[in-house]
Amino acid sequence: MTDLFSPITLDGLDIPNRIAIAPMCQYSADDGSASDWHLQQWMSYALSGAGMITVEMTDVERRGRISHGCMGLYSEANEAAAKRALDAAKRVAAPGAKFGVQLAHAGRKASCQRPWEGGGPLKSDEDPWQTVSASAIPFDTGWHTPRALTQAEIEALVEHFATAAERAARAGFDFIELHSAHGYLLHQFISPLSNHRDDAYGGSLENRLRFPLAVAKAVKAAAPGVMLGARISVTDWVDGGLMVEEGIEVAKAYKAAGLAYICCSSGGNSPLQKIPTGPGYQVHLAEAVRKGADMPVRAVGMIDEPNQANHIVTAGRADMVALARAILADPRWPWRAAAVLGHELRVAPQLARAAHLPKKWELAA
Repeated sequence: MTDLFSPITLDGLDIPNRIAIAPMCQYSADDGSASDWHLQQWMSYALSGAGMITVEMTDVERRGRISHGCMGLYSEANEAAAKRALDAAKRVAAPGAKFGVQLAHAGRKASCQRPWEGGGPLKSDEDPWQTVSASAIPFDTGWHTPRALTQAEIEALVEHFATAAERAARAGFDFIELHSAHGYLLHQFISPLSNHRDDAYGGSLENRLRFPLAVAKAVKAAAPGVMLGARISVTDWVDGGLMVEEGIEVAKAYKAAGLAYICCSSGGNSPLQKIPTGPGYQVHLAEAVRKGADMPVRAVGMIDEPNQANHIVTAGRADMVALARAILADPRWPWRAAAVLGHELRVAPQLARAAHLPKKWELAA
């Protein structure tokens, strides 16, 4: 029976288990370059026991960053810093662990404060910049109004994604994930809420997918030896926005472009969204995409209990589960899952003397 600790192969990339660490912005980079914070964070991920580790949203140009502290792969300095942190993480990683980077552009949700500084649009004395998007529609009242990208700029952005993919491959990442969710630029083109264009990039879903698919194909060509997937918002949770049926079509299109998996998230593109949050609230979206697009999927969203995560996989609702906050709270979460589910997890020999404790703690709980 396939369970949480069964291996999986995605486009030739062998992953030792079905536990993924979801990309989580740390807002701690220096002009896009990974810092010592990233060094320790990635090394912590490496020792966790998770099989699939996706480092945070990493932007393909400077103006694509959410904040001044966001990661990038738009310069040689960015590439060198990412390689430094990744090399260190790989040297201590649990056997078979695979590392990926999430390539992105924030579009109209760029030029913002770090969350602990307020999280809103940068003020005039905070070095803001002009944002761009599919159309000149701000995310919300009081947000920067983006400038609609020209066709020439869209074509240039495709090249930026390809160049960032080349940098990711040279840095040593095992896979690349395209961020096509949460209201960032690729999602802004896909969603009718933010794309009101009347040219070849707007209107029908086929047209709205033109830019994201050009990016996918360019990244695939630029890094042919690197497995490629995507995170998508399967639905916008807003009337008139992207619905599940269209989300499935997005996944099918990405599959046809050569992507190996879809991480199924939702929302993020409108303040009017009404999301019925709760444990595993997005699992049904992964299940729908897995069935409708006939491709491997990753479930994400308030999955933090080992039995819950295992059941998602054993029931065939998703091929993998991704954890975010649960890993921040408990960097050894996979150890606890192994204890609960009766699996033996191989850990670094320096840590082996403590490997029995999670099982002892679970039995005592």
